[in-house]
Amino acid sequence: MKSIFTCIFLLCAGTTFAQSQFPYFLTGTWKVEGKNTFEHWALETPTVLKGEGYEVRKNDAHKTTEYLSITYKGKDIIYTATVPGQNKGKPVDFKLVRSDSIFVFENKAHDFPKQIIYRLIGPNELKVKVTDGGLKGFTLIMNRVLPEMPATAQAIDNPRYDEALTRKLGGDEYGMKSYWLVILKTGPVVMTNKDSVGTIFKGHLANIERLAEARKIIVAGPLGKNDHNYRGIFILNDIKTIEEAGALLQTDPAIQSGLLEPEIYPWYGSAALPEYLEAADKIWKSRP
Repeated sequence: MKSIFTCIFLLCAGTTFAQSQFPYFLTGTWKVEGKNTFEHWALETPTVLKGEGYEVRKNDAHKTTEYLSITYKGKDIIYTATVPGQNKGKPVDFKLVRSDSIFVFENKAHDFPKQIIYRLIGPNELKVKVTDGGLKGFTLIMNRVLPEMPATAQAIDNPRYDEALTRKLGGDEYGMKSYWLVILKTGPVVMTNKDSVGTIFKGHLANIERLAEARKIIVAGPLGKNDHNYRGIFILNDIKTIEEAGALLQTDPAIQSGLLEPEIYPWYGSAALPEYLEAADKIWKSRP
């Protein structure tokens, strides 16, 4: 399992990557825990998410409770909610004011809510807080019940479908599963002792090798030079929560020391991705 990290040493060169603030992770259908209430989000264009809040009643009737969208307006990202029977049917805009571990949309001029906060607490679990910016408000836990399919996609049966292999790989009916994407950026600590830096990054590589052997890291590599401070990526496999992902990353000496700092995002990809590792271990000729 060595070839996925043979070029990771280039992280030391200071390469970087630009961060996206758009909440693509919302794509799909989410169910409120304990209720027949849902939010459905579809990616209409790379910069437009369209959403709908709705209830499913006993007779399977579908009642829309709100129309939603997230889109760019100039340089701002705006969350727009239109609730039938409220605000004279007019849309209310909330501006994205924070987008790190949580996404905070805010409109201080609105009566209630003033903030709508989304926080991903697992690949398929979401905490939504609706608040006046103080003590008044409520919190919902939502679980993803359906990944979003392209609008033009039509269901087809795969004649080569292998149910046993799908179960083994942990795939859903689309052959996909949830991972964690880690973007490594330059950390807050600066070291001038080259020997110390070299020792730390040697441990960094050894830790990647250990986690690759355990199939916890299945992709690792540096990013090309650019004008930001991003250095490389990992894709973490079979990790349930963002807290578990963070704890695993703390086994990396470069992260422990503060030379590198991770940003963690959910990622939805092919369940077959880890299967490339066996072939990857046969095609590297030398190591740095």
